[in-house]
Amino acid sequence: MPIVAQSTETTDWVSRFADDVIEESERRAPGKPVVVASGLSPSGPIHLGNLREVMTPHLVADEIRRRGHQVRHLISWDDYDRYRKVPAGVEGVDETWAEHIGKPLTSVPAPKGSPYPSWAEHFKAAMVESLAELGVEFDGISQTEQYTSGAYREQILHAMKHRGDIDAILAQYRTKKAPAPAKKQQQKPVDEAELEAAEGSGAAAEDDGSLGSAGYFPYKPFCGNCGKDLTTVTAYDDDSTELTYACTECGFSETVRLSEFNRGKLVWKVDWPMRWAYEGVIFEPSGVDHSSPGSSFQVGGQIVGIFGGKQPIGPMYAFVGISGMAKMSSSRGGVPTPADALKIMEPQLLRWLYARRRPNQSFKIAFDQEIQRLYDEWDRLDAKVAEGTGLPADVAAHSRAVGTASGALPRTPRPLPYRTLASVADITGGHPDQALRILSDFDPANPLGSLDEARPRYDKAEAWISLHVPADQRTIVRTEPDEELLKSLDEQGRESLRLLVDGLADHWSLDGLTHHVYGVPKVQAGFPADATPKELPAEIKTAQRSFFALLYHLLVGRDTGPRLPTLLLAVGQDRVRRLLGH
Repeated sequence: MPIVAQSTETTDWVSRFADDVIEESERRAPGKPVVVASGLSPSGPIHLGNLREVMTPHLVADEIRRRGHQVRHLISWDDYDRYRKVPAGVEGVDETWAEHIGKPLTSVPAPKGSPYPSWAEHFKAAMVESLAELGVEFDGISQTEQYTSGAYREQILHAMKHRGDIDAILAQYRTKKAPAPAKKQQQKPVDEAELEAAEGSGAAAEDDGSLGSAGYFPYKPFCGNCGKDLTTVTAYDDDSTELTYACTECGFSETVRLSEFNRGKLVWKVDWPMRWAYEGVIFEPSGVDHSSPGSSFQVGGQIVGIFGGKQPIGPMYAFVGISGMAKMSSSRGGVPTPADALKIMEPQLLRWLYARRRPNQSFKIAFDQEIQRLYDEWDRLDAKVAEGTGLPADVAAHSRAVGTASGALPRTPRPLPYRTLASVADITGGHPDQALRILSDFDPANPLGSLDEARPRYDKAEAWISLHVPADQRTIVRTEPDEELLKSLDEQGRESLRLLVDGLADHWSLDGLTHHVYGVPKVQAGFPADATPKELPAEIKTAQRSFFALLYHLLVGRDTGPRLPTLLLAVGQDRVRRLLGH
């Protein structure tokens, strides 16, 4: 069943952009589908920072669909880009892949053991699978197919004819001439971020175009001999379209007719605005590194006019961080991908993280203990939405997280607290029968009939425990009582254990044990078990902490562990009694 449109009173960032995009599309291309776009380079693992390039236009496109408009979300796979460097930390890849630097990504072999035919297809496949799980609908465009099929032939010839105009625009942002790089320098892998940093100084010569003795050309052929783009155009005739180039890598040279030649591409700063005009893009965001003066988006806004187009509405989006990194970089290796996140998060939670923050707000995605707090926050929002008490912008973000215009995403039938599921998976070592036994005791009046009722959230929590919790932080329940500690207890300590054990049977549920565990120190101090914190002296909190620490030592041999009610349910009544000396 489709997700219905939100009230017009909703003022979240997605709705505001949708208003602007619809208005602009009706002005530029009345009666035609609204076109929004993303661009992804499968040069290595496509990480969670790259996902913002997709999620920002996806959310806007989905809002437009909810309002009854036709919309196309294009994802341009920049798989005809040059292979710049060997990314760190990619399994099945070694230093021999450096010999492919300069070739198109679709001409580079996939990592060893991959079922895919090329480097580009290998990394593209993982992203396509993740986008499907996230409910992202898109039209994929392979730039290799576009260029090698001749789809852009007219645009290429037009750019070559107007190369002087393009060069004049680029010259406005060049503060110094870039020296012709030596052969060794040309082969040096260059990180995308380094290229962006070099923009504006003219240092990123390969990003601007070919600046040889014959002048400026916005087109780079791939060498017919070695297949690399380490080429320089040495002559071009506008009338015949005869183009001569030389390869500085292998020395090969040839003359071709550009009107028939399909083995090359426009340089990035020309390619991007050309595609805006070609596809009629109305909305495409760009990262902060593309939005500074002299960078690709700013320069493209001028170059697009040469192709008869207009610059899209293009909000700048901020970086996404993880584990203390301000920005993710594929070249550094080990950066989490959407597939990594979806192993430990339901799609709704991951969508929500992108939907609730404006594009210009940075945020971090948690793979550590913080994920439990995020899930608690999500569940509270879920409850508020169900009760009708959520704020409009929060309700809108929730709606965008749980489904799309096409319908709701699959969700866990019984969404038990993530931290509880993680504790159970931790304590039981992922044993399904034991997990079901414990989870069924959480609500004895409405027990789980099957672990499937808690899936996929349970599976995500189990994956988080196994993949991201260090072994020394895992919970291992004692096999035998700590007799030495039990013998050392004073009368108060022994009394606290007796009170706990005597009440286990009557309180054997998650809520019951929570009340009981917190109530034991209160009863010992002469207060009712249900006394509120306001009714109690500060010493009670100290007594509770001491009591909890004692239980953790007796049950798992540490000062802390999973929440005690969960731990007690997991261990079971008989074993708890034995470990506590009763």
